[in-house]
Amino acid sequence: MFTVPDLAGRLAVVTGASDGVGLAIATRLAAAGAEVIMPVRNRGKGETAIAKIRQQHPSATVSLRDLDLSSLDTVSALGDRLREEGRPIDFLINNAGVMQPPTRQTTADGFELQFGSNHLGHVALVAHLLPLLRAAKGRVTSQLSVAANSGSINWDDLNWERSYEPQRAYNQSKIAFGLFGLELERRSAAAGWGISSNISHPGISPTNLLAAQPGIGRPRDTIAVRAIRAMSRLGILVGTPETAALPALMAATSPDARGGRFYGPSGPGGLSGAPAEQTPYSRLRSESEAAEVWRISEKLAQVTFQG
Repeated sequence: MFTVPDLAGRLAVVTGASDGVGLAIATRLAAAGAEVIMPVRNRGKGETAIAKIRQQHPSATVSLRDLDLSSLDTVSALGDRLREEGRPIDFLINNAGVMQPPTRQTTADGFELQFGSNHLGHVALVAHLLPLLRAAKGRVTSQLSVAANSGSINWDDLNWERSYEPQRAYNQSKIAFGLFGLELERRSAAAGWGISSNISHPGISPTNLLAAQPGIGRPRDTIAVRAIRAMSRLGILVGTPETAALPALMAATSPDARGGRFYGPSGPGGLSGAPAEQTPYSRLRSESEAAEVWRISEKLAQVTFQG
């Protein structure tokens, strides 16, 4: 298993850290000595998460900021605040996500919820934090999903306005985000930004992505998440939030991890197991599609990457 190196004096920003895999990532970073900023949508959940971290690691330096990835205004506001604080960012782990609302929903800016939150919100966040990442020669790790290994980008209807299929829309959001993460590495190298960017996926573990979430129209846990929980308890094929956190931790903090690479569980089907570098999914290999995702994303998220 991967051991997080000493991170004393380093600053990490982790989205989606109020529970599940994100909380496990934040906990391990804090335990290694990093200062961890946890931008959250729900302050109550965030405070509970910080209490859990400090219970395990009383000397942890962790704090909350406000962020709703489904609102570009709040992404911009977080960027403004962190730039005002002026602390260079060593690690940005883009982990937050929403999965399969049963009916089509939109962000505050009118984008299909999964595409807008999982992809565009994070694109905007990276753009707003780029000066702080450059100052630290930091690393951006973008969390995907095994869902990025199937489906495609619905180029003719990115917002799923003509027809909506929850799984296909989720696949698209993760494929687009993976293409962006790899393109960020290429753009940084070409422009001399000095940051590195890679991508990771957690395999499968019992998180709240498919649990009951009335706010997105899911009143009860899905059959899938109940099965995943049972399999995780029995140690069959799937991991736990703690093991699922390891690929992103490796990608973000390992001295041996590199930009432009893909990290995930090494077990059967990439569902669980020790973290390791992997071959990028076929849907993530087109540089022309990555460049098009970049162009469209800058336009839709209303950002430019100027460093």
